[in-house]
Amino acid sequence: MKKILITGGAGFIGSALIRHVIGNTSDSVVNVDKLTYAGNLQSLASVADNPRYRFEHVDICDAAEVARVFEQHQPDAVMHLAAESHVDRSITGPAEFIQTNIVGTYTLLEAARTHWNKLEGDKKANFRFHHISTDEVYGSLGAEGFFTEDMPYEPNSPYSASKASSDHLVRAWHHTYGMPVVTTNCSNNYGPYHFPEKLIPLVILNAVSGKPLPIYGKGDNIRDWLYVDDHARALHLVMNKGRLGETYNIGGWNEKTNLEVVHGICTILDEMRPQGAPHANLITYVKDRPGHDQRYAIDASKLEREFGWKPQETFETGLRKTVEWYLSNDAWIKGVTSGAYREWMQKQYAA
Repeated sequence: MKKILITGGAGFIGSALIRHVIGNTSDSVVNVDKLTYAGNLQSLASVADNPRYRFEHVDICDAAEVARVFEQHQPDAVMHLAAESHVDRSITGPAEFIQTNIVGTYTLLEAARTHWNKLEGDKKANFRFHHISTDEVYGSLGAEGFFTEDMPYEPNSPYSASKASSDHLVRAWHHTYGMPVVTTNCSNNYGPYHFPEKLIPLVILNAVSGKPLPIYGKGDNIRDWLYVDDHARALHLVMNKGRLGETYNIGGWNEKTNLEVVHGICTILDEMRPQGAPHANLITYVKDRPGHDQRYAIDASKLEREFGWKPQETFETGLRKTVEWYLSNDAWIKGVTSGAYREWMQKQYAA
């Protein structure tokens, strides 16, 4: 049984990871989250009262508070997911991405290194710092090929550049200080509890409301889609079994154009919510965003080869589960879209 310090645990992937750890393992979790607009503790309602779960309202850029968390909780491992992660927001406001993704990672690494240096025996030998990153650090692929762990970095947006910087910091702390680190780079996640600014939840909610379904450019940009619960399983596996200093790519083997994704959602909605069908009539093409990478696709064979991990969901089964969840969880959706979730957290934590 390990005590895992998870940063960004109120976010989309972080909350899925925490639900997985509490629901499927004997490990305990300390959730460290600043509670920005994308952090929603209501996504963790199912585990909030579990004795193996603790929440710390802390900004990872606050060195004193981060040090206190390590001293108080004495974690056996760190899984670092806290990040600003929306490409469009990074284009219009890059400063927050630099601060959180680079300065925050540095602050966390230094606190973890201080903590690790104080450990002894098995506690020190078994400590892990798992850095969770993105496939966007690799840039844009051509029509063929896949991102592999040894590819050079070519980030094309302020978001991906900030994540690439954080990856390099983690690598440097391993090679310079001997920090026991592992890194994972994942493809596009989707699934329940996803904040509605992202493509799949935005399209679902807009379609149900009869609003336009915006698609950048011609909709031919390709992404590799990974169901968030499959990602959570892989993350916990790498944290436990990953070789120190190694990088593992996590992908779903599900390449789809944005237009295919939107049409897939519309087809499912036509079946489940026939009022308003055909929902594809709502598709609207908008001006492409700057630096929009054409294609991402991850080769996840290293993870499969070393640990036997495979995604359990196909894109079709995962997308259906996702649509069903959004159609069945009006309370969560209304809380997010109305901003009520922020008001609730402000009362709880003076955010």
